[in-house]
Amino acid sequence: MFTIRKADPEDAATIQHLGTAVYHTTYTAILSRAQIDFMLHNNYSPEAIQQSMLNGQDFYLIFQQETQPLGFMALQKKSEDILRIEKLYLLASSQGLGLGKKLLDFALNQAIEHGFSIVELNVNRGNKAYHFYLKQGFRVTQEVDIPYYGFILDDYVMQRLVR
Repeated sequence: MFTIRKADPEDAATIQHLGTAVYHTTYTAILSRAQIDFMLHNNYSPEAIQQSMLNGQDFYLIFQQETQPLGFMALQKKSEDILRIEKLYLLASSQGLGLGKKLLDFALNQAIEHGFSIVELNVNRGNKAYHFYLKQGFRVTQEVDIPYYGFILDDYVMQRLVR
């Protein structure tokens, strides 16, 4: 049994732990060690996570049996029409269990509930999750190279209509 619940500031250390584990298994072949270390320090310290919450990102944790966190997602309003998935990460050991689809379905339901017509996300062009998002009905709307503190984030912007 898997459950999703909204995270609160006290969950920041859990999110940091999950983010660190996922980054090291997902991005080692895609990003330099320096970029991984920077991204983790800049975006996944408990303080950075709590600041993201204050800045409008709603974090959700997915659990097995309500005790074992397996991943997380962060959602944020981009515009009146667009709900963004800012982060969606699962531990490598829990990939392939349908949890990514559960989190995406949750995001789509949140979009419907709050009147958004589009769900949007960015995915690194080298990330194998790109193919998963295509299978879930997302389409590439842009290829972007985003300068980020001396690094380049080479992403696809992907969107899916809610209805």
